[in-house]
Amino acid sequence: MGSMYAAVLFIGVQNSSSVQPVVAIERTVFYRERAAGMYSAVPYAFGQVAIELPYILVQSLLYGVIVYAMIGFEWTAAKFFWYMFFMYFTLLYFTFYGMMAVGLTPNYNIASIVSAAFYAIWNLFSGFIIPRPRIPVWWRWYYWMCPVAWTLYGLVASQFGDIQTQFAPGESEEPGEVVADFVRNYFGFKHSFLGVVAVVVAAFPVLFAFLFAFSIKTLNFQKR
Repeated sequence: MGSMYAAVLFIGVQNSSSVQPVVAIERTVFYRERAAGMYSAVPYAFGQVAIELPYILVQSLLYGVIVYAMIGFEWTAAKFFWYMFFMYFTLLYFTFYGMMAVGLTPNYNIASIVSAAFYAIWNLFSGFIIPRPRIPVWWRWYYWMCPVAWTLYGLVASQFGDIQTQFAPGESEEPGEVVADFVRNYFGFKHSFLGVVAVVVAAFPVLFAFLFAFSIKTLNFQKR
């Protein structure tokens, strides 16, 4: 689980941070070309989003195949599919979030500052450092708004949420507890909830891509 958490945060933040200067530079060019009547906002935004899809797919496949085999997860088609599904859409929403942050802010520097704040909050409410059942009730609403929390829910529940192997004595809070029960009791992850989690994780990149397109179409931060 630690490998999932580390990969999601580090690779995701790297994707988001690396795309921001590129989008910031291209946005300046877009302003000029739109003023000349050469570009339209929606096709431009669609092109920016669409070009990332194959890149992220290759990245997810390279990472997923190597790491899945090295960690020793269960080799079943369903579990491997779930792993690749959640990693692909997670890297997508991180990349689109970086693009959206640039689109909604005047320049790359402000986008970086705002993004860093959200990375820290997502990290804190991801459910790894503090499991959801142990988060104070009045803060638990943000857990459900945190994209990383949904990703970890999907990854952990898909890999461990149906395992009926018992812990060795002394390795669990309750004697004879199986892995699935521990995941459900300690982290609050239910294997039966996977379908909902998949829909939500797939919705985040759509939301961020839409907000990026909206910002490109409606906001103009040109000084002259």
